Amino acid sequence: MLPAVALVGRPNVGKSTLFNQLTRSRDALVADFPGLTRDRRYGFAEAAGQRFLVVDTGGLGGDETELGQLAERQTELAIAETDVIVFVVDHADGLTGDDSRIAEELRGADKPVIVAVNKAEGVAPEIAEAEFHALGLGAPVSIAALHGRRLNVLTGAVLEALPKSIDQPPELGEDAGPGVAVVGRPNVGKSTLINRLIGAERMVTSAAPGTTRDSVHVPCERAGERFVLIDTAGIRRRAKVSETVEKFSVVQSLRAIEEAGVVVVLLDAREGVTDQDLHLLGLVVERGRALTIGVNKWDHLPQTQRREVEAQIERKLQFVSFVRVNFISALHGSGIDTLLEAALAAYRAAGRAFPTPRLNEILDRAITAHPPPVVAGRRLRLRYAHQGGRHPPVIVIHGGRTERIPAHYRRYLTNTFRDVLGLEGAPLRLEFRTGENPFAGRRNVLTRRQLKRRQRVMRHGR
Repeated sequence: MLPAVALVGRPNVGKSTLFNQLTRSRDALVADFPGLTRDRRYGFAEAAGQRFLVVDTGGLGGDETELGQLAERQTELAIAETDVIVFVVDHADGLTGDDSRIAEELRGADKPVIVAVNKAEGVAPEIAEAEFHALGLGAPVSIAALHGRRLNVLTGAVLEALPKSIDQPPELGEDAGPGVAVVGRPNVGKSTLINRLIGAERMVTSAAPGTTRDSVHVPCERAGERFVLIDTAGIRRRAKVSETVEKFSVVQSLRAIEEAGVVVVLLDAREGVTDQDLHLLGLVVERGRALTIGVNKWDHLPQTQRREVEAQIERKLQFVSFVRVNFISALHGSGIDTLLEAALAAYRAAGRAFPTPRLNEILDRAITAHPPPVVAGRRLRLRYAHQGGRHPPVIVIHGGRTERIPAHYRRYLTNTFRDVLGLEGAPLRLEFRTGENPFAGRRNVLTRRQLKRRQRVMRHGR
């Protein structure tokens, strides 16, 4: 299971810049959940072969306004759901009273804390770090997040502080089926759907706790299909569930996405498609997970509102047009069999193997129907294709100057392969590779006959 790291500190000390560097993103936005997570942003990072989650928080500074109190509350939640805290301070400002107050709070968190002294460009580490030893949180690490300097030292300290053993999902065996994660915003009906899926209509072989963070893995069987339900809200007896109150942790959801073979993203029909839904869907696609969408609370929705929701889906979900949308009522159980069938079909599609001749046939037909564009006076050439991976499916296309293929032609090829191969719910990825020119670096040496012909042309003009 992925460990998580929280970035905390006063406003304007460079937390978001550090977040961008660690997650290799440009806009400090990998997954954004307004409301619950207005001041928290989530991303994936990797260092020395170790992957971990990074949580960017709002600034802490004694702001007594309503927004300031909200930011502090969000930071407290981030600290509670992560494993290591990176306390970012500003070398230019020096040690402030707010820094000391935050350090006092972090000491009570009972979690490893690493002090990152940011904006220390051009300053020797021992000088930049000197006064921050007074925080009593161990040896500080000076960095320059904007320029990416000494980040390897910081990530080394983070990896050293991460728990040596994170609770892992139970070993359930290959015959247990794919992991199916149900994720979505609070109160969209995740608990209702999960309880319906593990109800009396199906066989539950066991219920083994997967982690100490309320994520539970349950091997299930429904209509002859085996799967492992990954519940981020915590599976509870129907009698003990309050349908109006639902636990929600973004870190749990991101971990569930990483562990799952297929993800069910649940939307609320009464609220339509929100920005939160779009961010969550984008994150699932980015991680390459098979996907299906459930629009819950569809029952008793007025016909006019149904048409509005359908129009929203058509307009806003173009980027996941390859995903099946299922209209369901988790409360009454209508449509949930179709939803589960779509999820398992998407998983199977993402794991299919394709013969190379079949892929080349599709590529040839696509090129014949719409040839690659002309760039810099020369038409781009695509030679052959083969499969490069599964879960998600990857197709590698070789050719010349493939780095110049425009985005619209890449989308055309992606849609063509997906439609012909029937990859509904599978986020297909195309990789373009340019073969090396066998004549690169070699002089063009003329034969004796070619040399005589050139001399004749130069003398006589023919």
